[in-house]
Amino acid sequence: MLSIRKSSKHRGKCTPNALPCRINHNGRAEVSKRYWTPTKRNDDKTVSYFRGRQLYGRTVKIPPQCKGVVLSTTETPQAAQALPGSHSYTSDSHEKEEAEAEGMMEELADFDEFVIWGHVALPDETTDAYIRAIEEYTAFAEVVHTVRAKAEKK
Repeated sequence: MLSIRKSSKHRGKCTPNALPCRINHNGRAEVSKRYWTPTKRNDDKTVSYFRGRQLYGRTVKIPPQCKGVVLSTTETPQAAQALPGSHSYTSDSHEKEEAEAEGMMEELADFDEFVIWGHVALPDETTDAYIRAIEEYTAFAEVVHTVRAKAEKK
């Protein structure tokens, strides 16, 4: 089981950016306008430069029935068990395994959209993994929701 709680360090709304490169840092970066200045051109394309390379950005909206969140892992079972309403597993080996599998994550920020950046051209739905994943996940979640709603009516 996975538990998610809002962190006391919650930063409010943000707009994550997925760059077409590997950066050996995972987290918030205080970036000055000197190094990162995305601009919207007259043709509605968002353009920026990173390390001298021109990037084109595509804004992807999160569907209204979903919520985008930035999560961070925390202490595992002990932290989850300390929360009100969480369960304490101690009686048999199966329940102990469930307790060990339980995890805790903190919500650090939330978002309604994110930006996917590509070299030379805008990322598109057919080739970009992030865009395809959002579309496929929301379609799958909608099917699960529909099936669940029909099962509950019976």
